[in-house]
Amino acid sequence: MGLSEPLRDLRRIKIIENGEPLVDILAFSRDLRWAESHPVFDYVRVRWCRRIVARMLAQAQQRLPKGIHLGIVEGWRSPEIQRMMYLHTWQEIRRRHPCWSEAALRRLTNRFSAPPDDVCPPPHTTGGAVDLHLVQEDGTPLDMTSPHPEDFREAAPMFCRGLSRTAERHRTLLREVLTSVGLTNYAAEWWHWSYGDSGWAHRTGAPHAVYGQVWPPDWEI
Repeated sequence: MGLSEPLRDLRRIKIIENGEPLVDILAFSRDLRWAESHPVFDYVRVRWCRRIVARMLAQAQQRLPKGIHLGIVEGWRSPEIQRMMYLHTWQEIRRRHPCWSEAALRRLTNRFSAPPDDVCPPPHTTGGAVDLHLVQEDGTPLDMTSPHPEDFREAAPMFCRGLSRTAERHRTLLREVLTSVGLTNYAAEWWHWSYGDSGWAHRTGAPHAVYGQVWPPDWEI
């Protein structure tokens, strides 16, 4: 499967919401680490994800070598924040490619940020997606991108060219423990994993997604 997961394909996937609640993303493991900040965007993040996803993360953590931890950057994200991130990404791509058509800008933006959509909710708004990396005991990130800068687009795909042996080894470890518990990777972003959403159904061939857009308890919509 290629890097892209076209919105037109994802929108064909039926969603049958199973009603599974959101829980604290660290609920089932004390060994998971919560990142102090988002590497790109500055906003208040909340520690929510679907219950099964939290259990999967705890199981994956148990399979890591001693001293290595899953560093959780984000789970559930509000639609408002998602719209802000999508617009920011679109504006940045337009700045870099001022001569591109609107259609070309939209296609590349959709690759790096899920567009707001009622039929196919962005993965993080379902509580089924999580962004993460590997960290040391004290939370210091392990090398996942060298020799590329962390925000370099060429380093974003899981199987990008030119990675150092260290970065490739860490990505392999991350991939092995997460796939072993049932999470699936969006190939255009090594850090983005999900279960239950439309992307997961697309990657696995599941008959339908089980997570639609959801809100945390007492969240003001």
